[in-house]
Amino acid sequence: QVQLVESGGGLVQAGGSLYLSCAASGRTFRSCAMGWFRQAPGKEREFVASISWSGTSTYYADSVKGRFTISRDNAKNTVYLQMNSLRPEDTSVYYCAAHLQKGPRIGLGANEYDYWGQGTQVTVSS
Repeated sequence: QVQLVESGGGLVQAGGSLYLSCAASGRTFRSCAMGWFRQAPGKEREFVASISWSGTSTYYADSVKGRFTISRDNAKNTVYLQMNSLRPEDTSVYYCAAHLQKGPRIGLGANEYDYWGQGTQVTVSS
């Protein structure tokens, strides 16, 4: 079991930055690939970024590539999402997720993740 708690959301002007954190508890965190997803009202949950258990492999949605950076600190059981050059269309609830990583594949779809946080609201004003 992995419990996830996100923090760092808030209100920011377009062009600004936010730094999200996701603290994990449970002994299997270091065996998990981690992902960030987001969901806006009336829309499906969408993939934002993911990172392998070791931190050596990362993937990004095209919409955030070059602006967002995912990272992790296994010693602190925490995964991060640095968000720069924020746009109004980035406004969403952001969720942290985890799945046990078996082999090199890292999940890109929400249905591949077993554990989810409660979400943190990010609002970008124009």
